[in-house]
Amino acid sequence: MSTAPQLVVHRDKELMAQAAAARLITRIVDAQASRGSASVVLTGGRNGNGLLAALAAAPARDAIDWARLDLWWGDERFLPEGDPERNVTQARRALLDAVPLDPKRVHAMPASDGPHGGDVDTAAASYAEELASAAAAEPSHHGPVPAFDVLMLGVGPDTHVASLFPEFPAVRETERTVVGVHGAPKPPPTRVTLTLPAIRAAREVWLLAAGEDKAEAAEIALSGAGEIQAPAAGAYGRARTLWLLDKAAASRLPRALYPPASA
Repeated sequence: MSTAPQLVVHRDKELMAQAAAARLITRIVDAQASRGSASVVLTGGRNGNGLLAALAAAPARDAIDWARLDLWWGDERFLPEGDPERNVTQARRALLDAVPLDPKRVHAMPASDGPHGGDVDTAAASYAEELASAAAAEPSHHGPVPAFDVLMLGVGPDTHVASLFPEFPAVRETERTVVGVHGAPKPPPTRVTLTLPAIRAAREVWLLAAGEDKAEAAEIALSGAGEIQAPAAGAYGRARTLWLLDKAAASRLPRALYPPASA
């Protein structure tokens, strides 16, 4: 069931990153207090990495029990391990190498020089199996992916989220949780991505958008567009859907969509 999006608009992208990091710390700590562990899906791009850098710099980051946190990714560039363009490489540099994570709970998507070689579809299927195995271990959840506490997504200027691009086969997927992407309009062309059914399994989905180049995408996605044409419109959580924007990204939205205090 779709949850109506809530909007929070910040003065600029730096404040947005800091506030989102503080919000994420609180959410993780709450989940760990109630269930013992937490599960978060990370996103790449400038806004995702900005949030991770802000989290690394936040004094409250030590409130998180990093050893009881599972990290997953919404998508990945199908490149060799350690490639600077891979989301996991950028995440390690921004945050992960600085905190005491359990390596077994850092679930990076396969690389192009991994056990599946250059077969992106097999690599995607293996990640789907890893997700299903983790979901099966959850006592009160019976879906094909874990019930992620927070799943974060950057919103592209074309309204893409993860590597779900408008009109592409991946955004039409209704059964599989992870698929390979061929010929993506944004380099590199070969990618691995969660699908909308996997994204919608999350308790909370957070969509991050900062900058004037995201204003049209936010307007389209929040104006009732269909998910095939505007994938961001189809990304929502089971309990909450939260759009975190800066003023530039929100500049084309009706002011009635978000509370005055949020700016």
